[in-house]
Amino acid sequence: MPTTVQLKDQTLERLKYFKEASKESYDEIINKILDDVEEGELSDETIEDLKKGIREIRGGKGESIEDVAKELGIKL
Repeated sequence: MPTTVQLKDQTLERLKYFKEASKESYDEIINKILDDVEEGELSDETIEDLKKGIREIRGGKGESIEDVAKELGIKL
C-alpha cells in the first residue's frame, strides 16, 4: 500500500542525486540504498557517489520541490 513520507527539502535533494532515470521513483532509489546497506557495506563507488551528491547539494545544485512535483505531475 503506498504511503506518503514527509522529507525535508535537503533530504529530497540528496535522494535526487541517486536517480539514474528521470522516471525512477523515490521508492526505487531508497530500495537501492537499503540493498547496499543490507549487503553489509557500501561499495567504494557508492560512497564516492554519496560524497559527490553531498558536495553538489551544498554547492547549490539540485531541483526545487516545485520543479520535481511538476515533473512528476504532482499538484502541491
